[in-house]
Amino acid sequence: MADEMTATPEVAKAEAEDRYAAMRERYASGEELTDEDVDTIADVAVDYLRNVLAFFGETKVTIDEYEGDDGELILDVTGGDLAVLIGRHGRTLDALQMVISSLMSSSLRFHYPVVVDVEGYKMRRKDKLRNLALSAAARAKRQHSKVTLPPMNAYERRLVHLALVDDDAVTTHSEGEDPARRVVVTALRG
Repeated sequence: MADEMTATPEVAKAEAEDRYAAMRERYASGEELTDEDVDTIADVAVDYLRNVLAFFGETKVTIDEYEGDDGELILDVTGGDLAVLIGRHGRTLDALQMVISSLMSSSLRFHYPVVVDVEGYKMRRKDKLRNLALSAAARAKRQHSKVTLPPMNAYERRLVHLALVDDDAVTTHSEGEDPARRVVVTALRG
């Protein structure tokens, strides 16, 4: 009986590795992951996020998990004094997300998209960027010229491009070098 108890962590780790390997194969082949698979991924992500948040003294936060529009796992942290986790223009939050994604990829041995949000900051930012993109497109069309937006990270630039992809009267492209890379919205001659 004592041997079984001492072997339990190794057995649990081996079982987890087998489960992750099966998920990895299904995910790589384009097969949809089961609800149990996604729950497992969410549990791992939440554990990592809670451990990182503990370094900031945030041990009594709530982490809501849900699926995003593009199939990504979204973890939204609420409660506590979390403004420091957002940082200026969300840069600290982006770094936190990168750390969690790296830890997840290391454990699972495949990349599953995880978005870390704090009190809905990224959702509000997404709406703000969409409105900024639509406003820039309207201005470019009105002035028959191009409008250059402020510097943004790759994710935010992608949101701007996607917001305008169905507008046949404008085109978008990015120019410059990170971290000063910007989206340019140009009116098409019609």
